[in-house]
Amino acid sequence: MQPAPDQASETSPAQPEVILERHDQVAVIRLNRPDRLNAVTTQNLLDIIAALDACDADDDIRAVVLTGTGRAFCAGADISGGGDTFAMDPDTDTGTAPPDMGGLVSLRLFRMTKPIISAINGSAAGVGVTMTLPTDVRIAADTAKFGFVFTRRGLVPEACSSWFLPRVVGISSAIEWTVGGRTILAAEALERGLVRELVPADQVVTRAIEIAREMTLGTAPVSAALTRQLMWRMLGAPDPEAAHRAESIGIYTRGKSADIREGVAAFLDKREPDFPDRVSDGLPDLFS
Repeated sequence: MQPAPDQASETSPAQPEVILERHDQVAVIRLNRPDRLNAVTTQNLLDIIAALDACDADDDIRAVVLTGTGRAFCAGADISGGGDTFAMDPDTDTGTAPPDMGGLVSLRLFRMTKPIISAINGSAAGVGVTMTLPTDVRIAADTAKFGFVFTRRGLVPEACSSWFLPRVVGISSAIEWTVGGRTILAAEALERGLVRELVPADQVVTRAIEIAREMTLGTAPVSAALTRQLMWRMLGAPDPEAAHRAESIGIYTRGKSADIREGVAAFLDKREPDFPDRVSDGLPDLFS
């Protein structure tokens, strides 16, 4: 039954705090709490993971852009609950520390089979910046500010950032930024490699989608997924022999695929390839 006009709610329906948009073959995952500067809660971190799952399961999505609504990308964890925000009970089965939710998001990003671009439309602090580290390309608004502020809140870095950040910007910058917890302006973030480029805030998402399309046009989805895995996994390899073994398996399995026949034929015919293999059919294991 519809309410009478004078009984209708005066408030609009609540908007989802994480939005999944489609721009042809590029998905945009948008943090959507602009009134809280997109500060995250346990629930919307779970929502981000669910959106990433949906993108990975859809063969028509070739790349993903992560961004925020409003003037901030993400202010970090929502601490409106006060000093107990980070107080958690131990795991009931093992008595050990529960998993860091930001870390679960970072691990899901790390395991993606599609390239991920962070479109950092405004300031990013705490988990708001560490969650971008496992993404493949980061671009930012030229007015953005960054803060690895954990020591200033009595915490330590999270979201697997003690693994990712030194690999992105080097150990010296990583320790300086995380131990000191100072504000990092966009120009410094660019200079030290935290972001790839700076653009005006209103162009960040458009530019990220453009990069996503450049990374996926004319490429085989399965080969792109395996290449992404190789690059990230080999960051922790003890020597080039590990890369040689993994790449040898990749060349062997891809060399017998329908994709390689199509890729070579398209090159010889001077046309765009139409690769038949799909990520959802499964990827060969290059690392066992």
